[in-house]
Amino acid sequence: MTQTSVIAAHTSAGVRTLTLNRPDRLNAANDELLLALTAELRAADADSAVRVVVITGAGRGFCAGQDLGDVSGRGMTFTEHLNATYNPLIRTIRGLGKPVITAVNGVAAGAGASLALSGDIRLWAQSASLIEVFSNIALVPDSGSTWFLPRLVGYHRAFEMMALADRVRADDALRLGLCEQVFPDDTFEQAVQAYAERLAARPANALKLTKQALNAAMTGTLDEALDQEAALQQLAGDHWEHEEGVTAFKEKRPAQFVRDAE
Repeated sequence: MTQTSVIAAHTSAGVRTLTLNRPDRLNAANDELLLALTAELRAADADSAVRVVVITGAGRGFCAGQDLGDVSGRGMTFTEHLNATYNPLIRTIRGLGKPVITAVNGVAAGAGASLALSGDIRLWAQSASLIEVFSNIALVPDSGSTWFLPRLVGYHRAFEMMALADRVRADDALRLGLCEQVFPDDTFEQAVQAYAERLAARPANALKLTKQALNAAMTGTLDEALDQEAALQQLAGDHWEHEEGVTAFKEKRPAQFVRDAE
């Protein structure tokens, strides 16, 4: 395990787990945490031993949003702060060539809610919750919430959640599509690791291209999506994973998409 003062990182079975490590502040984000998390994500993307990245929080919280004390009186504009910290982080997550799981172990509020929604897969503990809390301090949702949330729940539900800042509990989050699965608190860490290892056994190149295709299709036209699929399918078909998948199918055995040399 490697650890800075704000991020703890360890790798097991191809899964790099990045833990926000300010539990006394419910992992509220300061500049150090945001920049360190972005750097750790980029390092994981460059590490061939890493096939899946998990982002989670230490202690009772996932991320309580911005640490207001960290920005108070600094003289930096809101725009400057977002462009220097949160926006590069969210862009890194969405552009990462590997699946990112946000493992929401506790409260995710404000920009922490945006972070929770940014993963390719969102897994929640039963006690987790999400609050679009910005309106409580008369601010606009940022760090991607205005992009992620309406695509998940629709404009009107998203506006209600943002305007009223009501807490969304795990069962409702699952019903609304804010997460893919909910696990009991006492087995959450093990369940996340098992899920991530299952994902790590899938074809890494194909998943990277799938993420690329989905990111493009979210803002493109049908014609653009069809063209993108055709181009990316060629890249997938030329990769050794495809040959392995076809051979395994013919031989009636599980495909082996992880090579020792990777």
